Amino acid sequence: MNWKAIFFIGLLGFGGFQHFHKREILHGVGEVASEAPLQRNLDISDTQNINGYEITPLAKFSIKARVLASKRYHFGREADLAPVDFALGWGAMSDEAILNKIEISQSNRFYFWHVDEFPIPREAIETQSANMHMIPADRLVEKRLKSVRVGQVVALNGYLVEAKASDGWHWKSSLTRNDTGNGACEVLLVKSIEVH
Repeated sequence: MNWKAIFFIGLLGFGGFQHFHKREILHGVGEVASEAPLQRNLDISDTQNINGYEITPLAKFSIKARVLASKRYHFGREADLAPVDFALGWGAMSDEAILNKIEISQSNRFYFWHVDEFPIPREAIETQSANMHMIPADRLVEKRLKSVRVGQVVALNGYLVEAKASDGWHWKSSLTRNDTGNGACEVLLVKSIEVH
């Protein structure tokens, strides 16, 4: 077998792996993550240093949700901390029957949705889904975050945080699920992740 044939077979194998890894997981009709996120705001917390940034926990946070979209980032200050964003859905926004009628995408650290006709009220879409910036607490968590596929249900535990740099740059998490637009995303320091 010559090198061209070996290269072609390798390329096919890599393409197959990529297709399988990026293929959406389907669950069928019905909610797969019915509970709302749990949050307990903190009055006092210790800061820690991650990649040269001062991280201050604002609230203890846990969520079990369906991954509606996932996007990796490689450039920019935010990518130093959060190499991946998840658009997450719970309640009605974890139900495939509903999601089949909503177009979902991510770009430039934002999560976008579009409908031709609302399958559920706008408020339900906005309050039962969110874009979250994932700061991995360690290399193992980072590896697990990067391996998650769209459609999978993930259980995440950690803290909503504010990140600061010595030059004045800062990035602060939203502390409510009722906001939309710029500043409405959660910045989550992920201490643990389970994939269901």
